[in-house]
Amino acid sequence: MTRAQVDDYLASVPEPGRSGLEALRASIHAVLPNVDEVISYGIPGFAVNGRVVAGFAANKKFLSYYPHSGQVLTMAGDAVAGYSQTKGALHFDVDATLPLELVELLIRLTQSLHA
Repeated sequence: MTRAQVDDYLASVPEPGRSGLEALRASIHAVLPNVDEVISYGIPGFAVNGRVVAGFAANKKFLSYYPHSGQVLTMAGDAVAGYSQTKGALHFDVDATLPLELVELLIRLTQSLHA
């Protein structure tokens, strides 16, 4: 479970999805500079002190951000209102990425649940 496995996952994602996920990866690292990259539930994840606080995946028609908590997207309220979502995943266009401010909010909310 290493950065190399996340690199391999990203290499398997066709463009433009790969670029969107690489930008999301960079945003997660900007928020959590010392985060560990892992594979969790078969997708790239980002762990702090062994606890996964963010993840992402590519699908044919959209990209997904996973906060690894079923409560976070509800807690984010209006900040995620414009996105398609399930209880545990936020979906965005395959040729887009999430704003850094939203990534910061989602990670902060996830970490608050683990405090």
